[in-house]
Amino acid sequence: MQSLEKLKPLALLLLRLAMGIIFIHYGYPKLFVHPRSSATWFAQHGFPGYFAYVSGVLELFGGLMLIAGLFTRVAGLLLAIEMAVALWRVHRLFADPLAVQNYQFPLMMGVAALAIAAVGAGTLSFDQVLFHESRGSAKPARAKAKT
Repeated sequence: MQSLEKLKPLALLLLRLAMGIIFIHYGYPKLFVHPRSSATWFAQHGFPGYFAYVSGVLELFGGLMLIAGLFTRVAGLLLAIEMAVALWRVHRLFADPLAVQNYQFPLMMGVAALAIAAVGAGTLSFDQVLFHESRGSAKPARAKAKT
């Protein structure tokens, strides 16, 4: 088990890289390839058209932030919220929870983003360098001595 503990920084880095690449893959086209059709698609699903741009910015820059490991908790939380909205409004998770094939991708991306928000970027990140984010070893609180 000790050897698996040593893999945590690498595992968090690989998770951030994979998620970042996927989010960039979906965010870039919304902003630069076909923004009008993205806005139309959002409008057809009950959102204001400008949400395509909000989603594109969140996915593109959130993905970049995940890859860099910079402001990772904030990026992860915002992406998790976006995926929760997608599950609720687009993929209709609650309409048919047994139809896993309809919502498996946003569910996994949302849960992974939430995990990154909760755990942090890990030691191989700009967050660690800039903010000295905890390496997972919290200092125990001192017990007050009775007098």
